[in-house]
Amino acid sequence: MMRLLAKEINGLVEVKAMVKHEMMTYGQAKVKGVERNFITNWVATVGDEVVFEFANGQFLSKNPVIKFKLKGIHKGQALTLTWKDLLGTTESQTINVT
Repeated sequence: MMRLLAKEINGLVEVKAMVKHEMMTYGQAKVKGVERNFITNWVATVGDEVVFEFANGQFLSKNPVIKFKLKGIHKGQALTLTWKDLLGTTESQTINVT
């Protein structure tokens, strides 16, 4: 589950994403006897253009929140954010910039 917000303020679009994910690190998975799994990639697009891309390791907290700002995007444009984890699970959400 993901909650996505994108708001234009003074010519910049501020994007906030809140994701419900266990973010199980290697160490935590070993202790619990389960397979490790955490989000590894984030991609934001407007139309066919990639406007933000972020790769991370296992050290984001459980249920991570990410924030970033973009130029050149305006109110009403559709922004899509997609994440992918180690097990191949992918989630996307599209919203219009307000």
